[in-house]
Amino acid sequence: MFRLQENKTTVKTEIFAGLTTYLTMVYIVIVNPSILAISGVPSEQVFTATIIAAVFGTLWLALFANYPIAMAPGMGLNAFFTFSVVQASKGEIDYMTAFSAVFVAGIIFFIISLTPLRQMLVKAIPNNLKLAITAGIGLFIAFIGMRSAGVVTDDEATLIRLGDLSSPMVWLTIVGVLVTAIFMMYRVFGAIFWGMIVTAILAALTGNVTFNGVISMPSLPEGILVWNPIEAFGDVIKYGLYGTVFSFILVTLFDTTGTMIGVAKQAGILKDDKLPRARQAFLGDSMTTIIGSMFGTSPSTAYIESSSGVAVGGRTGLTSLVVAGLFVITLFFSPLAATLASVPAITSPALIIVGSLMIGVVRHIEWDKVEEAFPAFLVILIMPLTSSISDGIAFGFISYPLFKLLKGKGKEVHPLLYLFAILFIILLVIMSH
Repeated sequence: MFRLQENKTTVKTEIFAGLTTYLTMVYIVIVNPSILAISGVPSEQVFTATIIAAVFGTLWLALFANYPIAMAPGMGLNAFFTFSVVQASKGEIDYMTAFSAVFVAGIIFFIISLTPLRQMLVKAIPNNLKLAITAGIGLFIAFIGMRSAGVVTDDEATLIRLGDLSSPMVWLTIVGVLVTAIFMMYRVFGAIFWGMIVTAILAALTGNVTFNGVISMPSLPEGILVWNPIEAFGDVIKYGLYGTVFSFILVTLFDTTGTMIGVAKQAGILKDDKLPRARQAFLGDSMTTIIGSMFGTSPSTAYIESSSGVAVGGRTGLTSLVVAGLFVITLFFSPLAATLASVPAITSPALIIVGSLMIGVVRHIEWDKVEEAFPAFLVILIMPLTSSISDGIAFGFISYPLFKLLKGKGKEVHPLLYLFAILFIILLVIMSH
């Protein structure tokens, strides 16, 4: 089924690769509940939904695409869901309505993935804007990590300032970041996960966390949250969540496509620079986003952490099958995950470290070309300052064609980008009021 001999690998190698990938990305079952719980979703609901999405998406890539790539709810999109959609509405939009937007985004994304439009969208968006979106999300989630742990705090005069460094949560966070960074420096597999464990042990020893159990039977406290497409589309229209839906689609599109191509290239899967079984693979993120929203989590994407499994020999879907199996086992550790997720000092270092990894792509932006660099800069700047991925994307998509036109290079801009610019102007100027 997985054609191990053809891909020059063995069962033992694939199992070890699956374990490696799992350890590098299992932090999401702790971090995701901690972020979405702020929007009001019960932590246990998110924990179970996160694993359901991870298992479904990873199995899809294993069985239908035979890729050594894992999938789970994406970092950044969970923060956007909580802070930019739910909290920013000041009570007007609850998490149920926000999940309707995720559900609708998944459906539209699924339809797009069945057509050539998906590849057309990837080619239409300039590379510098794609890089800027990744970098902006990195700053956004790193800022959230520092703020939730109290490393930075609000200030009336300067808007934000350094927090109280004598606070246990602050110094535990700083220690957690340092430990995780050291693990990464020495290329320890699962550095983020092990960093969280070390921080949790320190928190327990200093009396800053109390463990109330480790194992329990899996459960969904609120059951299936979204299932009716008509009601979901009605919520999106009623609350004008068009920009939110578009942002969910756009970020997931770039994340998954870029990750799959990168990891596939590393694994030697690419054939003449093309992904084999691409359509089967690209249906995975849209389907997983739909399933995840039904149970209670934000959009899912392919995980770049899959490259760690490929680095130790993973070449087929058997690697992903192992990852999915390990996530199923994780379902029984809900009390432990809930305890860890409840302490900002344990989860914040993961957000800060992941943010630092994402911002690294700025080195590939063409900073010597103002018409390319300034729109990218706006994307990176606006996202953390407004706590909104969609606002950052909007400023980038409006300014890019404008600067190209002013430079006399309007013909270099794909027609779709002009359409997006017009739509974003309508969303920002007209529909936001």
